Amino acid sequence: MRIGELSRRTGVSARSLRYYEAQGLLASSRSETGQRHYSDAGVERVALIRRLFDAGLSSRVIASVLPCVDTPGDVDVVESAFETMVRERDRIDADIAHLVETRDALDGLIRANGRHQAHLSAQPA
Repeated sequence: MRIGELSRRTGVSARSLRYYEAQGLLASSRSETGQRHYSDAGVERVALIRRLFDAGLSSRVIASVLPCVDTPGDVDVVESAFETMVRERDRIDADIAHLVETRDALDGLIRANGRHQAHLSAQPA
């Protein structure tokens, strides 16, 4: 199928599909006129790539995990993908902890501002 059909079937823009290909996440063959052609398996591949992006992984990390899909019987590849995903989850957990700390600091500033507003409102004009 050509890129337009893959785009329609997956809901992913042709621009994104070209990006996936440039990053080594998706493969196509080329016609004599240079048009990209994808196999039917491309639909599932794009769905998987979208799930990996939705899980917070970068294209670089996705490229390092996809060999697990391509060679599921290779124990070393599977272990490497597992370790990569655990590392990424730990990174996301650290980001979440930092965001919670940041939100708590902002909540403290909001409370202080609220007290200051109340103090100003209580003063005679």
